[in-house]
Amino acid sequence: MTMRTNVEHFKCEIVDGIATIALDRPERKNPLTFESYAEMRDWFRDLHYADDVKAVVFASNGGNFSSGGDVHDIIGPLTKMSMKELLAFTRMTGDLVKAMVNCGKPMIAAIDGICVGAGAIIAMAADLRIATPEAKVAFLFTRVGLAGCDMGACAILPRIIGQGRTAELLYTGRAMSADEGHAWGFHNKLVAADDLTEEAHALATRIAAGPNFGNMMTKTMLAQEWSMSIEQAIEAEAQAQAICMQTVDFERAYNAFVAKEKPVFEGN
Repeated sequence: MTMRTNVEHFKCEIVDGIATIALDRPERKNPLTFESYAEMRDWFRDLHYADDVKAVVFASNGGNFSSGGDVHDIIGPLTKMSMKELLAFTRMTGDLVKAMVNCGKPMIAAIDGICVGAGAIIAMAADLRIATPEAKVAFLFTRVGLAGCDMGACAILPRIIGQGRTAELLYTGRAMSADEGHAWGFHNKLVAADDLTEEAHALATRIAAGPNFGNMMTKTMLAQEWSMSIEQAIEAEAQAQAICMQTVDFERAYNAFVAKEKPVFEGN
């Protein structure tokens, strides 16, 4: 399957196996709408079956990553919805995170400027995060009268920065500075704003040059093993690795090693 780029509610391009996507309302600091939530959910679901994409960069746009749910397009209408309608919405937003986690492709968030609310969740759902010194990440949900447990925050964020730091950010809704994010392990690297796109794509290119099937298996096991015991995880990894040993890429790597050459992986 070849991944589509003809999307309506966000930017998308695919070049040399790297899909670069970004929210596309820079004049409003890239808020999410009902439509962009749903379209990105469907796009990431389809991505699982795409052979032409090996890695994803979720980019900033116009100096900001995302301001979260649009106040006028989402927050206002939510105050007038029934419980059934509200649950349908919150399940849809959660489905976006599940689709990102289960898409089978390593994902890098390139974070500049504002990255708050659902935007912070999207960054959290990425496998890796590169940020600028100007990046401000905030899980704002309590500041609008809601709980901090939104879109998997209470499950995923503690795995990245720890329980105590997560509790502080979710209870207070305060912004995590770029330096804090780097020191706490949320950001893998800080780079100048002018270098953000280049650095993110360089990392994506490096990952995409690796064994695509093996990367998919790594992402899958990173997500699944948190709910396993150590014994279950070791057995699951034994099975996963045995499957990877049947790929041609494994044989390619061996032959290249014997020939003292660098392996060229083809994802099969």
